[in-house]
Amino acid sequence: MPSRSVCKSRKHNHNGYLFTSESVTMGHPDKVADQISDSVLDAMLAQDPTSRVACETMVTTGLVVIAGEITSKAVVDIPAIARQAIRDIGYNDPSIGFDGDDCAVVVSLDKQSPDISQGVSAGAGLHKQQGAGDQGLMFGFACRETKALMPMPIYLAHELTDRLAKMRQSKKLKWLRPDGKSQVTVEYGKNGKPLRIHTVVISTQHDPSVRHSSLKKQIIDKVIMPVLPKRLVDKDIIIHVNPTGRFVVGGPKGDCGLTGRKIIVDTYGGRGSHGGGAFSGKDPTKVDRTASYMARYIAKNIVAAKLADACEIQLSYAIGVAQPISVLVDTEGTGKIDELLIEKVIKKIFPLTPRGMIDHLKLRKPIYTETARNGHFGRKLPSFTWEKTDMVKKLRKAAGLKALK
Repeated sequence: MPSRSVCKSRKHNHNGYLFTSESVTMGHPDKVADQISDSVLDAMLAQDPTSRVACETMVTTGLVVIAGEITSKAVVDIPAIARQAIRDIGYNDPSIGFDGDDCAVVVSLDKQSPDISQGVSAGAGLHKQQGAGDQGLMFGFACRETKALMPMPIYLAHELTDRLAKMRQSKKLKWLRPDGKSQVTVEYGKNGKPLRIHTVVISTQHDPSVRHSSLKKQIIDKVIMPVLPKRLVDKDIIIHVNPTGRFVVGGPKGDCGLTGRKIIVDTYGGRGSHGGGAFSGKDPTKVDRTASYMARYIAKNIVAAKLADACEIQLSYAIGVAQPISVLVDTEGTGKIDELLIEKVIKKIFPLTPRGMIDHLKLRKPIYTETARNGHFGRKLPSFTWEKTDMVKKLRKAAGLKALK
């Protein structure tokens, strides 16, 4: 049966193409806001795993504003949590424009609306099961381009920002400051497989004392080249390092940061689809977060089980309703079996209710601050349960296929 792919972009035609994804460092103002929101969430969950949290953060010069709705038995010093998150990122020196000790922290929090609460509390609403915390559509994606089963451009972009952080934190590049961005353009062949790295862009905040020529050389030698796969680098690669020539003023002093403003960085770098919902600051009853994690888990296991070389999963929900409204599988023409059969198998072996997803992926633990750095997907950490490929045998068995050797 031919693929039911709904993607019309040129990358699924028979011509080569370029595809670009970006990442940002933990010191980027939007990521600072994400980490504060998720630090508050973790502090709540550590004391009360049933906490209902919708925490939004704004950061700007000398100021942190934390707002939203929280219902919890936890007793948390929220300003202290915010300050520690800022210090952990590396903003601990007033001379760089933002400092966890000296910034003002304003907190404006209310309790969760009782109208929403009854929809996500078992037995409280029209439907007796714990329902979804909101309506919406969520996507998960996986492909064979990297060992993490992630698209190569976003995978390498995250590797670069992670490398920048390690060089800064280890003081191997003492002039580095917390804010920064990476961008990777990959050239794909007619078969849709990566041919070469076309362009890399790094913009990193730095101490004013370092010269641009020295900065560029050290970033190329110590950050970029150790990350890029050697087989995909040739003499024609284009590299831009701090292309404006100077990046001293950065972080919240250089730009206002908001929770949830880097949703493409957080997911697949523009490869595949996005439902529009942000993750950070939301407890696991919010399907924006939990169903996106489950969709990634399903897609990754499908690819790992060799049912397809690429897979996108869409799940959709209605507020207060437990079961998903729809489940869609798109293998972009790479499926080894009928996509409708894959959908039936998914519904049979994967829990898709909010309660089922939370329990299966163990999401009531304080694991979320780490997700707000370097992407929510493609990282092999014990707490990232959605990155496991432990459903491969069940998938193949349910599909009537032999076990992998």
